[in-house]
Order: sequence, then structure tokens, then C-alpha cells
Amino acid sequence: MTTQRPSGPFRIGDRVQLTGPKGRLHTITLRADGELHTHHGVLRHTALIGQPDGSVVTNSGGHEYLALRPLLRDFVMSMPRGAAIVYPKDAAQIVAQADVFPGAVVVEAGVGSGALSLWLLRATGTEGRLVSFERRSDFAEVARANVETFIGEMPANWDVVVGDLAESLPTAVEPASVDRVVLDMLAPWECIDVVAEALAPGGVVVCYVATATQLSRVAEYIRGTGLFTDPEANETMVRGWHVEGLAVRPDHRMVAHTGFLISARRLAPGAIAPEQKRRASKSSYGDEDVELWTPGAVGDRQITDKNLRKRVREAQRAADGAREASARAGEPDTSA
Repeated sequence: MTTQRPSGPFRIGDRVQLTGPKGRLHTITLRADGELHTHHGVLRHTALIGQPDGSVVTNSGGHEYLALRPLLRDFVMSMPRGAAIVYPKDAAQIVAQADVFPGAVVVEAGVGSGALSLWLLRATGTEGRLVSFERRSDFAEVARANVETFIGEMPANWDVVVGDLAESLPTAVEPASVDRVVLDMLAPWECIDVVAEALAPGGVVVCYVATATQLSRVAEYIRGTGLFTDPEANETMVRGWHVEGLAVRPDHRMVAHTGFLISARRLAPGAIAPEQKRRASKSSYGDEDVELWTPGAVGDRQITDKNLRKRVREAQRAADGAREASARAGEPDTSA
């Protein structure tokens, strides 16, 4: 089994994104006997095999298709989802703000549909290690299938642990051995203590939360531990622009708020950060405050079991197709 290459001529087993008439997108996995059937005609995969990335090919109906390898951002926006994904704009900020580097040991929770896992695997490289935690086994199954579909195989340096981070992290990693931790969960403050134990001095924790009330609580909890630098919080908005001749203006729609990022660094054991401000105590949160963090209260959209089973099947079919195509790629190419 071979991993997918990001460049070079198209080969059997490669995923190709085709832009056809009226901008419609089709993503296919190249096979020696493969065909794309639409109401515009038939496009044989052999017309693409051996062609360079960025080629234009014509189907049986005379319609042209632009062929490009899908970027990672294209894949994560179209892949089957068990849970909501971390959008590319936020994934890029997480990688940058956490300073994820090749060879880093990174812990992620929860894994969701595997979108952020793909970005972290790319950033850590083959010498790094990613340990992803997910409470739901069905979500973990979707994530594994999506990662295998995009990469072409299951990364040897990726471990998916089904279970609660607070309970499982101490047995999954050695104390002070983790470089970076990314928490994408409803109540990240519940895991800050075990994260502090796992992080090496100077390590970074980044939390991705949806609401301002969640942001406030996790910030105060991080401060209250006395084990981290003062947390920094921000959000990222992306506004596209229409640029055509002299018609230059902002797009009518923009990708605005998706979530907040809050990050902090682990202090050395026994160290006290200078100029500590007076912090709110954890006890200032009562039962009525905790109720505000339930999934329904924060607008967490729950996927139905029926819909989730469908997403699992879709993801698994894609992974099976990628696995079969990768296996065929190792066979002698007789298409010429």
C-alpha cells in the first residue's frame, strides 16, 4: 500500500477533483477501468492517467473538465462527517498558534470526523506522533476511514483511543512527554489538570470552543491552576473579495464566527509566572452555571443514529475504495 503523492503525473490510485460544466465538482479515485458518468457524457479515467496535475480533459460529450488533485482543505469540506469539523481557517490557526512542528508529540481530543487529525498529521510529519481521543466509537470509525481515504493508508504514527481523555491520557503517554495538546470538546476545563501532567515544560495547550461563556470558563480554570502562562484568546474570520476588472468589492457572504481559540503554555514545575493578577476562583461557578454548558444549552447539534450510520458507511466505502486503488497502484500499469 502506498501513500498518495501530492504532485507529479496522475497515477492509478490518485484522487482527482474534476471541475466540469457550470463549476460542478466531482472527486474520483483513478482506476485503470474507471469511468465518470454524468448527463454530460462519459469520462474515462485512462484520459487522466499520465497527465500532469492541472490538465484539461474532454469527455465523450465534448465537455471539458479541469483535473486537479484535491487540496486537504477541499477534502475535509466534502468528506463524510460524524461530527462537526474544525474548518480549515481554524485548523491553520491551531497549527500556527500551537507551533506544531515535524517530530512533535501531539495529543488531540476529540477526534470528531478526523479533519483536524489530518492537519496535525501533516504538520508533525512521519517522525512525530499524534494520539487522538474520542469518546464515541462511531465517530472514531468515521475519522479513521476519512484519514485512510485521504492518505491512502493508516498512518503508523497515529493512535486513536476510544475513551475519555481525563481517564485515558495518563495511561496513554508518559508525564511531561507531550509537546502540544489540542482540545476540541464541550468542557475542556475538565481535562486541564491531566493535560498539565502530560505536557512538557513550555508545551502548548490550545482549546477550541464555540461560545463566549465556554471561553470564559476555560480561561479562568487555566488561570486558577497556576500551572500555565496567562491564556490568550482570539477568533478568525475570513472575508473573500470579488475581483473582476474594476469591480473589486467584498463578497456578499463571509466565513465569520466558527469558534474561539484559547492557548497557554506549561510552566516549569514550581515556577510562578510574574505579575500574577487576581483570579476568579473555581468555586464561583455553581450548579446553575454548569447547566449552561450542556449540549442543548450551547446549541450543539446532535446527529441522529440513522444519519450517523449512513455517514459511517459512506466513510468506510471511501476508505475501501482508496485501499483497493492503492493496492492496484502497486500492480504493473498495463493501461498504456
